[in-house]
Amino acid sequence: MGRDPLIGLVGKPSAGKSTTLNSLTDASSKVGVFTTIDPQRAIGYLQIDCACARFNVSDRCKPNYGACIDGRRSVPIELLDVAGLVPGAHEGKGLGNKFLDDLRHADALIHVVDVSGTTDAEGKATRGYDPSQDIVWLRSEIVQWIRGNLMEKWGSIKRRHVAVKATAVETLQGQFSGYGSTAPLVARTLDKLALKDPLETWTEETIDKVVEAFTDEKFPTVYLLNKVDHADSDKNISKIAKMQDPARIVLGSAITEVLLRRLAKQGYIRYTEGSEFVDTRDDLIEEGDPEGGGLKELDEKLKNRIENIKDMVLYRFGSTGVVQVLSRAAEVLGLVPIFPVRNVTSFGSGASGSNAVFRDCVLVKKNTTVVEVARKVVGDAPLAYVEGAGGIRVAEDDLVAVGKNDILSFKVGRT
Repeated sequence: MGRDPLIGLVGKPSAGKSTTLNSLTDASSKVGVFTTIDPQRAIGYLQIDCACARFNVSDRCKPNYGACIDGRRSVPIELLDVAGLVPGAHEGKGLGNKFLDDLRHADALIHVVDVSGTTDAEGKATRGYDPSQDIVWLRSEIVQWIRGNLMEKWGSIKRRHVAVKATAVETLQGQFSGYGSTAPLVARTLDKLALKDPLETWTEETIDKVVEAFTDEKFPTVYLLNKVDHADSDKNISKIAKMQDPARIVLGSAITEVLLRRLAKQGYIRYTEGSEFVDTRDDLIEEGDPEGGGLKELDEKLKNRIENIKDMVLYRFGSTGVVQVLSRAAEVLGLVPIFPVRNVTSFGSGASGSNAVFRDCVLVKKNTTVVEVARKVVGDAPLAYVEGAGGIRVAEDDLVAVGKNDILSFKVGRT
């Protein structure tokens, strides 16, 4: 099967991409204009409902990678942090072509938008900027990049298309494969447009529609409206919410998430990543714990800051948003967690002396078949048969989905 899913983080300089990456991973990126010069790949952690909760074995769930706490599992997923794009990137401005090239294999994008309006289109400090324009021009840069690559050789593409009597899907897939496209993806793009005209007769207007539809299909995007605790953010959020699908919008503050995690690691607060709640020593003492959970005492400055975070971010928006935006990107892709096991009754890995369950979890895209999952897990080893939960045989061409064919045991060998 193909590679693992890849989520790209995009946005202009100083929008908060590096801070967002820090809040999703254990990475430590510098923060500032054009400090991310080369693309960074890092491992983030997607929170999912683990299969262990379904079978009441959460106390024995011991993932090889990530963690599982009371049935809520953190699964590794690859992230790509691309240096800040600026208007004119498709023409090479700000090293734009290189950065756009780095996006080729992203399956979905998280666009980090500075919703405070305190940075202009190039990431320079200002006041009163309209961040809804960032969404418009950034998508336009990606569209113009793809269109420019296509139109550069459109004449020869048409001639070859006619000469070999190819279908529109075959010809376009030949051009779009460099973006990590697939023939079914191209077919879905054309089906949505319901084009009747032969490819060789397409006008520039038709090509524009095809490229825009392909961009939306290949790079589905969710928006992290970052810096929501700024005084000017509300009016900008309202404007963007009218322009974009609300299901693609997450409100958040990446720098708040980073701060809360740091204070939790230092023993000043009790905080779960992505949660609405923060407990201090004083909070726990008020709740009846005379030891205050063993937390350190906060000075007055930190106490005030925590209270401000609670009021301006956590209680108002429900979370800092960064954990949720990764989940939203996974939803847009339709990612399915698969739990390969050795024993479909005990859900164990077969390791000697271990009673741990659901040690492994892999993420696959929607419409993935059982045999494609097998190739991802066991490679090219000959496959005798596949079992699902309870020992039921599963057909290789069955599709996987959450709660259906998502617990699998691959029996290797000749039948």
